[in-house]
Amino acid sequence: MYRKPNRPAHDITQGFNSGIVKIYKTKNGAQPGHKAVEHLKNPPVTLRYDEQRTGVTRFYAAKQNNIQIDRVIRFPAVPGIDSQDVAVTEDGMQYRIDQIQVVKNVWPACVDISLVKIVQRLEVAAE
Repeated sequence: MYRKPNRPAHDITQGFNSGIVKIYKTKNGAQPGHKAVEHLKNPPVTLRYDEQRTGVTRFYAAKQNNIQIDRVIRFPAVPGIDSQDVAVTEDGMQYRIDQIQVVKNVWPACVDISLVKIVQRLEVAAE
């Protein structure tokens, strides 16, 4: 008989089957004294993710702050990712990370990030 794995705290095993996302840090690529130009910094952190639904509470809370949450994705918790980073999905769409929330009672440890679509495409900076 097949038995599902049992975690010590009975956490739910989280799958990451929706795709691959690259998380980039940003940097100012302008010459000193010129207007700031944002660029994506190499190398990115590459992670598998699971698409989540945008809850009604999260959707309307963002609307009250004049923010349009376009997607919510879940991936394994990685140190160093913050709300100033840019997420690029496998279809090439770029999103600003608006909010990071820790997910409880799942294994491995995960975070949900709220994504806002970037209208002006950012280029990867040449090193």
